[in-house]
Amino acid sequence: MNNGFWRRFRRNRAAVVGAALLALVALCALAAPWLAGNDPWAMVQQPFLAPGALPGLPMGSDALGRDVAAGLLYGARVSMLIGLTATAVALLLGIGLGATAGYHGGWVDALLMRFTELFQAIPGFAFAVVLVAIFQPSVQSIVAAIAIVSWPPVARLVRGEFLTLRGREFVAAAQLAGQSSARIIFTQILPNAVSPIVVMGSLMVASSILLESALSFLGLGDPNVMSWGYMVGAARTALRQAWWVAMFPGLAIMLTVLSLNLVGEGLADGLNTRLDGRTR
Repeated sequence: MNNGFWRRFRRNRAAVVGAALLALVALCALAAPWLAGNDPWAMVQQPFLAPGALPGLPMGSDALGRDVAAGLLYGARVSMLIGLTATAVALLLGIGLGATAGYHGGWVDALLMRFTELFQAIPGFAFAVVLVAIFQPSVQSIVAAIAIVSWPPVARLVRGEFLTLRGREFVAAAQLAGQSSARIIFTQILPNAVSPIVVMGSLMVASSILLESALSFLGLGDPNVMSWGYMVGAARTALRQAWWVAMFPGLAIMLTVLSLNLVGEGLADGLNTRLDGRTR
């Protein structure tokens, strides 16, 4: 990414704020073992202690006397890990199928697009719930379920880009030079279609975190790991008694997803060369 990209990105002040918040979340996730004063599963005090009631419990305790702040820090690791991994898998699937369909066209395009539409016809969240319930809740099954319901829009986006680019002169020159289809796809066309894919990928991470939180809220999260969705779900029966148990992880989800969306807008601006010379 050149200096022009960063110049355009910095013009979007909301995107810069979003990037700073994301960096903070990533830092908290990486440093959770050192920042957290307690094990997130350990019962360290009496239940429902208010934030700041005792030293070492800045966000209070939950229904089992566990440290809410420790759960929030460790939950950042799980939520970000699932969001990034599921998005990466969905991008690989979507790019592979979309690039193949858009480059070859004809019956290959028709077959792959009908396959894509089959997945799009099923409500994504309901499909994810069914998949996780069938394969038992775990980090792996949640990542697989989110990836399976997330790749179709990527495939359609990449297909559209390839349909536009495959008739360009540089592609014809590569074909005349005897380059293989795979080489043309990955070295000629895909680099020219990367901008919208990057923007979509950032937004997909936000959607993946929300989907994981919703699954965990319904009790379909991995019971062996702490996540923000699990914390909100575990606190839903005590909202009036202990508002802080659900508020802090809920606020973390909201800020992280908002930050990812702001960064996505900043990436769209940064990759849009037509914004050069303009002021926001």
